[in-house]
Amino acid sequence: MLRTVKAKNARTKRFLKNREAKVTENPKTALIVKGSTTSQIINDALKDLYSLKRANAVLFGKKNELKPFEDDSKLEFFSRKNDASLLVVGSHSKKRPHNLTFIRMFDHQILDMYELGVEHLTPLSEIKGPKCSLGLKPLMVFNGDKFESNETFKSLKNYFLDFFNGELVDAVDLQGLEYVMSFTAAPETDNNKIFVRSYLVQMKKSGTRTPRVELEEMGPMMDLVVRRTELPKSDIWKKAVRVPKELKTKKEKNKAVDDMGDQYGRVHVGKQSFDKIQTRKMKGLKRRRDDDEQDEQGEQGEEGGDAVEDEPMAEEA
Repeated sequence: MLRTVKAKNARTKRFLKNREAKVTENPKTALIVKGSTTSQIINDALKDLYSLKRANAVLFGKKNELKPFEDDSKLEFFSRKNDASLLVVGSHSKKRPHNLTFIRMFDHQILDMYELGVEHLTPLSEIKGPKCSLGLKPLMVFNGDKFESNETFKSLKNYFLDFFNGELVDAVDLQGLEYVMSFTAAPETDNNKIFVRSYLVQMKKSGTRTPRVELEEMGPMMDLVVRRTELPKSDIWKKAVRVPKELKTKKEKNKAVDDMGDQYGRVHVGKQSFDKIQTRKMKGLKRRRDDDEQDEQGEQGEEGGDAVEDEPMAEEA
């Protein structure tokens, strides 16, 4: 158990405040950890994963006795000590050779785990050419019906999106989209395999204002097979995906958004009195004094004619 640390100075106070719960959380940190026994393939895979997520990742150089599916106490300790919610543990044994375990934490407790075996690996170092810049987000492509129909693959898709998501931003610069991560789910006959490929986006001259976009292999290239999984429980998952009240958008009446993103609204207008509408001061709209006097005389004449009674005529003598 970690002891409770009390802030003794301003620096420690800022450090502890940064670890507190926030409405908009910090980018998730990933711990890349070696197990008690590893192979060269696993070492290269862990190094490449760290290279892709280097801005928000920590690579442990020493080996650690970790068994994620048997004992979760050490994983929770590492998560709490390093304030990390994503872990990748590499191991190698005769029963499970070249093994990668992807773990996600919620409140420093295990949310879900996925054990994947590496059947083939082409690391970054073996593919010559330029690489992507540090700390950029990739374009994520998921191919295959399994990512929509199979529960395990749906959870894996959600995990990889969370793993490579990075910091939340409101807008993305098109020049910053430098590489693509492709995940392809093989058919059922290939024993739950996932082919991971990464490509560098190259913008070349096309003779027009729009450049010609080409994809070049960047690495790593991995063929993974799904072994053991521990899917998130429904009650813990609801807590993990709960949106704070401050971030919820209030529903506005009489407003709707169509499929193209255009917003439509209905405006209710009260009864209008045209006599009281303020118009521009121009001569054509002003009433003249002569017209006002004629209207007043006409009204008085009508009233006087109604009041006069016929008098009897005098008899002739």
